[in-house]
Amino acid sequence: MDTSRRWINAQPGALLKVALGLLPFLLLILVYQYQSDARKAENERDKLLPSFSEMSDAIDRHAFQPSKRSGEYLLWEDTASSLTRLLTGISIAALVGLCFGLSAGAFPMFDSVSTPLVTAVSLIPPMAILPILFIIFGLGELSKVMLIIIGIAPFISREIYLRTKEIPAEQLIKAQTLGANSSQVVFRVLLPQIAPRLIGAVRLSLGSAWLFLIAAEAIAATDGLGYRIFLVRRYLSMDVILPYVAWITFLAFVLDRCLILLSRKSFPWYHSNG
Repeated sequence: MDTSRRWINAQPGALLKVALGLLPFLLLILVYQYQSDARKAENERDKLLPSFSEMSDAIDRHAFQPSKRSGEYLLWEDTASSLTRLLTGISIAALVGLCFGLSAGAFPMFDSVSTPLVTAVSLIPPMAILPILFIIFGLGELSKVMLIIIGIAPFISREIYLRTKEIPAEQLIKAQTLGANSSQVVFRVLLPQIAPRLIGAVRLSLGSAWLFLIAAEAIAATDGLGYRIFLVRRYLSMDVILPYVAWITFLAFVLDRCLILLSRKSFPWYHSNG
């Protein structure tokens, strides 16, 4: 029986795959354009669905013209501030998650001590403790970074713990049979296999990290992408908000692709087996 004609077995070529991937975005743009034109026809001052020309003007003002108040190019200043906070928080959270997850997965005694704590912390809604972070760490950069760390470190830790437990026990036994001590087993057997999975865990936590960052900037900040969005919302400036949201989405996509490239370059064996 010829199964190649069944849809379940159909594989798109490279060009078709790109075209199919762009199709939903093109449809969304067309639908938005139609709805925007319809609202403008009823009320040319409508702010809910600004035209693409209005959004282009807003981008020009924020990205390519210095602010009359500060002299800064707001979009780039906001981007630099937000990315600094985000990357700092993610880096520390990844390190903390790796240390706790790997240690709990490798050492049963540490597992008994740390796993209940990590589980309890992971169940706390990070946004609920944001006021506490502001009280303890102030309204500066540290509280925003700490929110990202507390928000995603438990997830990364639990993910690394599970991936460590999946490594066959035979590998650990063979390493010890050959004379490896505990630290050698961790750093030469477990860690090399966990490293690409750590990158995967960070990729999965990117969305949450952005959420915590935007929330913290919206409440207490003087710059940043989240700060700018919530600053202009009082004026219903959708011509600014929508481009900023699109820019955040683009940045998140670029970060995700960078992590994928890093993983493939650093651990080709992992992807060749996947």
